[in-house]
Amino acid sequence: MPRRRNPCSYLPRRLQIVTSLAAFLLFSILFLGTSQSDPYVNAVPYGPQLQSGAHQAVDAAQRAVQSFPKLPKNVVNAPAWLNPFGPPAHKPAEQKNSTMGEAKWFSDWKWQNPFSSSITMDEDRSVLPPERARPSIYTYFDTSSKGKNEKTHKAEKQLLQVWRRAWWAKGFKPIVLGIAEAKNNAEYRKMQGLELTAEMEAEMLRWLAWGNLGTGILCNWLVLPMAGYDDALLGFLRRGEYPELTRYPGLDGAFYVGSKVAVDKTIKTALASENIKQVKTIVDAVPKNSFVLDDKHDGIAYYSTAAIKAKYPTLHAKLDSEATRGEGLSLLAPLINSHLHQAWQNTFPSGIAVLHPLPKRTTTIHTPAMYIARNLTQCPDSPVPASCPPNVATCRPCVATQERPISTPPVYRNSSTLFTISSVPHPYTLISLLYSRSDLHVKFIRRETDRDSWISAITDELLGKGPSSFARLRPMKDAVASEYSAHRTLWLVAEKPLSVATEADREELDWFFGFQLPRSATSNGKSMTPVPGPERRPPPPPLSPYHDSTEPPPTPEQLANEQGFLRDSTAAIMHAGMLKVKNVQRNRGVVEAWNLADAEIWRFVRAWEARRSVERQLWDEEEGKFLGKGVFGRWAV
Repeated sequence: MPRRRNPCSYLPRRLQIVTSLAAFLLFSILFLGTSQSDPYVNAVPYGPQLQSGAHQAVDAAQRAVQSFPKLPKNVVNAPAWLNPFGPPAHKPAEQKNSTMGEAKWFSDWKWQNPFSSSITMDEDRSVLPPERARPSIYTYFDTSSKGKNEKTHKAEKQLLQVWRRAWWAKGFKPIVLGIAEAKNNAEYRKMQGLELTAEMEAEMLRWLAWGNLGTGILCNWLVLPMAGYDDALLGFLRRGEYPELTRYPGLDGAFYVGSKVAVDKTIKTALASENIKQVKTIVDAVPKNSFVLDDKHDGIAYYSTAAIKAKYPTLHAKLDSEATRGEGLSLLAPLINSHLHQAWQNTFPSGIAVLHPLPKRTTTIHTPAMYIARNLTQCPDSPVPASCPPNVATCRPCVATQERPISTPPVYRNSSTLFTISSVPHPYTLISLLYSRSDLHVKFIRRETDRDSWISAITDELLGKGPSSFARLRPMKDAVASEYSAHRTLWLVAEKPLSVATEADREELDWFFGFQLPRSATSNGKSMTPVPGPERRPPPPPLSPYHDSTEPPPTPEQLANEQGFLRDSTAAIMHAGMLKVKNVQRNRGVVEAWNLADAEIWRFVRAWEARRSVERQLWDEEEGKFLGKGVFGRWAV
């Protein structure tokens, strides 16, 4: 007769034990937890004691159940995870301009929620903070070609690009106005009937163009933000609320702030003034109480004629001559760019940190971040080396022999004096590099790899080892996209990072930082010996240029292997749908399911970088409708 197998033998041994204990507990509650006295129980050794213990266990279980949080009475309006048997919910409506390639996002105030899919109902769509409104800042550019040669025109366009890029990086929306905006103002005809001086006519055209568009900031295109992002004046201007018409003494009428109502009132008052034909500025044509004065403008630099003459005499000599004016303006653009770069460097005296968690076999993914850091710490080309901007009497000029330090810590440090750059790898890429293999199957992922190793390593110092990987997501999202950290950090997608190797990526970085990064290394001023013998050669570079550790740098063979695994993982991540290989798509899904936190922060960074690029491209397209359009009166890049 064949032997009958125990039904429990079909279960794994662990489940057999759990099932046996559950059955024993149920038996004890049913037969020993009765409230009536049973003679059979009394006859069992220690029967009354067992019955009393069962009663205590049942009472304790009831008290524990009563202490549980109560479900909402209206289960229909409860969160979906509290009502798993309810009807499925539709995804939120897709927002306009919320995709770029495979990156997708949804702007909402719940962006700090650990997992975006609980809000978007979409695994691939990340929740980002709502875009911060950019207040408009206007400048008036006279496109008149009288007395201007081609070189002068080209230099002025370069200066306008410097102005636009600098203000965009500080959180503003720069707009170049022209004669077309001034003519659209209802007061333009009234101004035409007046015989104004040339200076007053140019001044009124600026104000008429400003009044046509409305509330905002009007400044000269040689006025630039020359301070950190969190400067007090820049922070006030970014609010976009200007209750009073304000001018800033010391900037010679080159910077005004006000609402449309106040601007229109000032224009009408000036045109109705009796002495408008004799004055040269609108300040002299209106009562003194028309403006509120604010002399705290240390974060703004104005490259006026007087400032250039006092601080850069060689440059002023070229600008003062009509024959060399174009050459002087072409030198002014790199001078301003060098000062913007220098101001940025002085904002972060502790230098730049290129994060390098899990340094073993991951050098390749951090190389683009290291190149960006090296370009940022270089000294830019300048026609007046070691000079300071006009708004600073004494400064720390950039000297090639004293470049800012670059550190490569394995953890993220929240410091206001340190700029942080980090490449965020997809968990598929990270596991491929750490274990030097491309065939990532379920058994290997489940048994051989650690979960969420990247986010655990990078927040080890910030949060310690206690919190779970899910609890680390909110601090990491704050480090990427909060108002405090957004201008102090640069996060790159390791599989497709911004690189200084391509001009398109360089331009994207220029607009992020607000100045043009150096395109070539600056000489450090040190000369090599004509016959560099062993005893006279300079010391070798540090042992490990890529990470702060005692490990030797990777060999060329190791770097080549890393690059091969990076290419394979990039193809699996970025082009999994086009490859049409079921194993690749399945293995990627397994890796993401095993590393939920690492995959979530990778998608968050990818969406954050994509939205920033889309925002600038949309603005560039919008402004492109006006640049160079028309026969007269418009400038072109």
